[in-house]
Amino acid sequence: MKVVAITGKRTCDVVDRPDPRIKGEFVKVKILSAPMCTEVQAYRNGDANDCLGHEAAGEVVEIARPGKVAVGDRVIVMPQYSCGKCGLCLSGEHIHCRQPIDPYAFCDSQTGRATYAQFCIKQDWLLVPIPEDISYDHASMGCCGLGPTFNAMQKMNVNAFDTVLISGLGPVGLGGVVNAKSRGARVIGLESNPYRAALAKSLGAEEVVDFRDERKLDRILDLTEGRGADKSIEASSAEDAPAFLVEATRPKGQVASVGWGGPVTARKMVGKGLTFHGIWHWNHFQDTEAMLKTIRQSKPLLDKLITHVFPMEKVKDAFELQLTGNCGKVILYPWS
Repeated sequence: MKVVAITGKRTCDVVDRPDPRIKGEFVKVKILSAPMCTEVQAYRNGDANDCLGHEAAGEVVEIARPGKVAVGDRVIVMPQYSCGKCGLCLSGEHIHCRQPIDPYAFCDSQTGRATYAQFCIKQDWLLVPIPEDISYDHASMGCCGLGPTFNAMQKMNVNAFDTVLISGLGPVGLGGVVNAKSRGARVIGLESNPYRAALAKSLGAEEVVDFRDERKLDRILDLTEGRGADKSIEASSAEDAPAFLVEATRPKGQVASVGWGGPVTARKMVGKGLTFHGIWHWNHFQDTEAMLKTIRQSKPLLDKLITHVFPMEKVKDAFELQLTGNCGKVILYPWS
């Protein structure tokens, strides 16, 4: 099969690798939509690697035994290879599993973890069926495109009475705009890239404040009649962003971080009575119907969120575009 390999700093290629093997509850998925994410950092830094990608949608083409899916099923491929047995996995919080499985060792396979590839392997319980009225591209947004901020909205119970502040309008933060608008919330963004600021507004953000603006806190307070945002989401991974959101969120409000920036000032959080949520992925045991409903009603916005698609042979062009920041979510097509 064909897979993407990073071969040096800002160099990559599409190479041949053996097709993956499966065993037990593992199934083989033909990848038809592979969203691009943080792998661009490895491309920029020259971290040689041929196991890239962690989100996809595709078709089940082989099963090792009868189970939760069948050949021909259309599925969203959830991230990670969790154990499926611990309390976290059994409650649907598989993303936090502390006992992950090595799929290569379990299946005696050399490949299958990558999604910048023509095939991947995954446990059948980590595949979410795609309804016929949802396309592969839209369904693939159920991973990092919508997933982290969707869970933030779920945890904070975002609704039409809320003003939501989103810091960082890269692909994940832009997905947050889509999620918030699907719930009728008002959205304010924090972003310095003009392209992404404009894209956020086209998705429904009322205002986007430049994070470099020294008066950004005053501007947010002006936009919220002096109160601050009801609920805030950190999606930039900037070191100073979480602490700023603590300042910009109203007393007794909520802050969720789907990025990996920090630190957060605990004293100020306590003083304002804030609730803080660390968010990574969504609970697909409990919230699948809500996620599919969000995707279904947001199709026009998802068409804007997905700004570029590339055949896998053009992956270098896709990486270079990501480095400019002038894009939303980018998708690779492994079979084009």
